[in-house]
Amino acid sequence: MITRKRLAAASCGLLAALAVALFPAAAAAGEPVAKASPKVELVLDVSGSMRARDIDGQTRMAAAKQAFNEVLDAVPKEVQLGIRTLGADYAGDDKKLGCKDTRPLYPVGPLDRTEAKTAVATLAPTGWTPIGPALLGAAKDLEGGDATRRIVLITDGEDTCAPLDPCVVARDIAAKGIHLVVDTLGLVPDAKTRDQLRCIAEATGGTYTSVQHTDELSGRVSQLVDRAAAPVVTPVATEGGQQCTGAPQLEPGLYTDREKFGEHRWYRVDVLPGQELRASVSVGADRAVNNDYGVMLRAVTVHGREIVRGAEAGDGRTDMISAGLRYPKAPLDDADEAKAAAETVCLQVSNSFSAPASVKTAPGLPVELTIDVVDASDDAADVASFGLGRGWWLLAVLVLTGLVAGLLWGWISRWRVAVWRTN
Repeated sequence: MITRKRLAAASCGLLAALAVALFPAAAAAGEPVAKASPKVELVLDVSGSMRARDIDGQTRMAAAKQAFNEVLDAVPKEVQLGIRTLGADYAGDDKKLGCKDTRPLYPVGPLDRTEAKTAVATLAPTGWTPIGPALLGAAKDLEGGDATRRIVLITDGEDTCAPLDPCVVARDIAAKGIHLVVDTLGLVPDAKTRDQLRCIAEATGGTYTSVQHTDELSGRVSQLVDRAAAPVVTPVATEGGQQCTGAPQLEPGLYTDREKFGEHRWYRVDVLPGQELRASVSVGADRAVNNDYGVMLRAVTVHGREIVRGAEAGDGRTDMISAGLRYPKAPLDDADEAKAAAETVCLQVSNSFSAPASVKTAPGLPVELTIDVVDASDDAADVASFGLGRGWWLLAVLVLTGLVAGLLWGWISRWRVAVWRTN
């Protein structure tokens, strides 16, 4: 089924092919040169504060484990992935020991999904929050080679190991010129945590994301891992239409646009039977905005019937907010495959941002739209059955229930009349 977890997780989805040649680096001129596998290390906070129960009714640690399981299932095969923890082992009060509490949980390399999931399952919220030492350790884990390298830091609090400032550590990493990007995700962050994580990300050219729900976490981490696997993509500027008719036709890729406050913009994508559309949108609040805002991404038919939607809301943070969706189109029988026609899916991007009167609303807010069309996965039938429902199934059930109830009541009434007449 399409739940928020799959939606956002899926969210996201630009999986460009990474060309890996089979020839050695010393290949003769004109021959393809082998590319090194990208490296990603997930750095997870396992400090005592991860016991807080404020993410979808479960603890932050439980939400992180659930998200990690989904992320590990979706890691591209070419990615060398590792997991490092911070605050996972030492529960005492000695700061000197607590600030050394970071270690590799799963070494960077080819991924054994079962082994990695088993390692994550053993974690329990324990100690301090040594973000600076963890970043230094992760940078060492990723040393060597010229592959794409990325650290994804997931934490629910600011560093507790001053004077080692993790923002300074990030600047030092960037100054080495090793092209190591650090992306940060804050679980239900307060203002200080948000500022620190944003500083770490900006120092290395990475991104910062606030996370309130499990699906946001799994979706964003999957997106960052996929981004490491994909070659650098130059976004294509586009301009969405005011309605589906006449909207730009998009191929798989990365697109940028600008959207006014409270505006709706439309785009069109073709999907063949047996394919799955994966789309995600991110809207950046690049200026002061009012509290309470949101973004919605809807897929509808050319006739206006909703297929599926993804939506997310924020409450006062001025960073990026994202939503995503998946739409698998059921395959046809072999006999019909040759004459199958693509279905045009209309994508609507909407936002509910507003701003104080003193804030300029032009140009519009920056929009990043990712489109991918892939072969439908094994669970496509489940996704489609729920996605096509979204209210249509409910309406159909209500209509059918009313019809059956009406027929039954009519039969009972006629039976009672017949009994009355015979008496």
